[in-house]
Amino acid sequence: MQIAFTAPMKPLDDPIPSGDRTMGRLIVQALELGGHKVGIASRFRAWQKSPSAPGFADLKAAALAEADRIGDRWQASRYKPDLFLTYHLYHKAPDWIGPALADRFRIPYAVIEASRAPKRQTGDWAPGFAAADAALARADQVAALHRADAQCLAAVLPPRRLQVLLPFLDLVPFAPAASLPRGAEHRPVRLLSVAMMREGDKARSYEVLAEALAHVLDLPWELTIVGDGPARAHVEALFPPERVRFLGALPPEDLPDVYATHDLFVWPAIREAFGFVFLEAQASGLGVVAGNSFGVPDIVRDGETGLLAPEGDALALALKLRAALTDPASITDMGQAAAAHMRDHHSLEAGATRLTAFLEAAQDQFWERLPTIRPYRAELP
Repeated sequence: MQIAFTAPMKPLDDPIPSGDRTMGRLIVQALELGGHKVGIASRFRAWQKSPSAPGFADLKAAALAEADRIGDRWQASRYKPDLFLTYHLYHKAPDWIGPALADRFRIPYAVIEASRAPKRQTGDWAPGFAAADAALARADQVAALHRADAQCLAAVLPPRRLQVLLPFLDLVPFAPAASLPRGAEHRPVRLLSVAMMREGDKARSYEVLAEALAHVLDLPWELTIVGDGPARAHVEALFPPERVRFLGALPPEDLPDVYATHDLFVWPAIREAFGFVFLEAQASGLGVVAGNSFGVPDIVRDGETGLLAPEGDALALALKLRAALTDPASITDMGQAAAAHMRDHHSLEAGATRLTAFLEAAQDQFWERLPTIRPYRAELP
């Protein structure tokens, strides 16, 4: 298929690394692996840090002007894609461009990684919520990346237009780490965490991690933390310096070597959508001890590739850590199971297969809905 693509949350060439940017790039990579031709329709960024009605009104006007420019260019060159695909849609990053172009050229419209928070239906974020809901109403197929998001979307989407599309990863950079023998029977277990250091959920996750580790100081372990940010001083003060080393932020291409020198990945994952680091760690042959939040249980198999504790419960996380630290053989077993799990279910090839099925479902729904599709309404309330 010829696919027109946009990412209103963050353009794929944004200079700041993030899981969102990584997932968007992987989607394009997997689509091309599946034989599709992907064109970036627009770099327009609709994301707003803080809500305001004038801000949304200005964004809408700019987005629709961008859609007009794109449409005129397509029309002049006699280009018509088979489908318009938007990555990451929610109240902070609505999509006006995709629905407008899908209507103008009468093509299917699909969304990957949509989320919906009903509490944002009123209040300052209400205009963005309404705009995102309007896009969902036009969408012929919507994919959530985990079951928790799908449950919220089910309130406005019928089952035939909604599915869970599990995230995936290019396993090649991590394969050498996954093939390394590991064994911590006669040395401290080497723990690893990788996360940005900023206020809010990330800082709270670090606090829970530090509290959990304080309960297992009687056991042999050492922790490496990869990450940086405005809350670094606060984070560093949480941990005993004799047990923990900080590597700062590292470029993505350096991470496979870091995973390769560790035994177990640990992260509380407070309010994590799913956490790319869990995919990377497992692809590198590391078992996981984590918080059981949102999409984490969709990619980490509790009791098989990792151990999950209730979200935000430091004592429960400590008990999971103690179980692993006192049984080094289980750490090896979880790591081997994790690598196999990634190969079987979360490879780029698996993603390509799932994406093609998703696009075909969008086409089917488009032709089924075509006589009844109402013209997309871009107005803000």
